[in-house]
Amino acid sequence: MKQITLSFALILGLAGAAQAQCYADYKAKQDNPLRLHYGVAQVSGACSAGNATQQIGPRLAAQGWTLLQIQSVFGPEGLDQRKASAGQFYLRF
Repeated sequence: MKQITLSFALILGLAGAAQAQCYADYKAKQDNPLRLHYGVAQVSGACSAGNATQQIGPRLAAQGWTLLQIQSVFGPEGLDQRKASAGQFYLRF
């Protein structure tokens, strides 16, 4: 019975980790006239720069922006410190 309980707890822990919230901060641009912005966006799935690039790039492109680079990926603990810097681009894309 202890093994079943421990196995169940382990499965729940892994499922929770897989669904952890992930965010990325990035830099983007528009041309004619040149405009730059820094923003923060939520990322689903793997919390990696590669996955963030694949998700955020198309979101930005749909609104006429070009992704320049992913600065970093982080969990919800990093949101507050980036909110003021991102301004209107905080969780916009």
